[in-house]
Amino acid sequence: MSELPEYVHDRVFDAPREMVWRAWTDPKLLSHWYGPGVETVIHKFELKPGGVWLNEMKWGAKSDLSKMEFQEVVPQEKLVWHHSSTDSNWNIITSPMMADWPRVLLTTVTFEDAGAKTNVRLTMVPLDATDAEIACWAGAMEGMKKGWGSGFVVLDELLAKLQAENS
Repeated sequence: MSELPEYVHDRVFDAPREMVWRAWTDPKLLSHWYGPGVETVIHKFELKPGGVWLNEMKWGAKSDLSKMEFQEVVPQEKLVWHHSSTDSNWNIITSPMMADWPRVLLTTVTFEDAGAKTNVRLTMVPLDATDAEIACWAGAMEGMKKGWGSGFVVLDELLAKLQAENS
């Protein structure tokens, strides 16, 4: 496959960019909306190039562990990370939920002013993926809109609460 399928999710949040950035980069806020409907535990969060974000999403007795390695951090403008599934020692592994899921996803999030609101663009693309991983990724992209969309609804509520507290 020559052309890699890219997941793109554009969203306008009714909050200033500084506040939206904080909701993406403050582990206490991030854990409230990232992984809606599950308990999100952030074990480590080093917001700098080369830093890691170790994330656990828990539901019942099950957990999904992932490691994000920050590639680029431009305050209030851009986050870039490599996103991978991990074992309990935070070693990158094949996804335990989908055998052909890409081992590494390049994730980019940009933040732009839109008056008093903020435009956020999230993109994800597989890195060094096999044809089977690319096919799996392409087949799953439509369903990802539901997951990210659910998280963004929770983020909307969180941003409204933060704005009410600041007024």
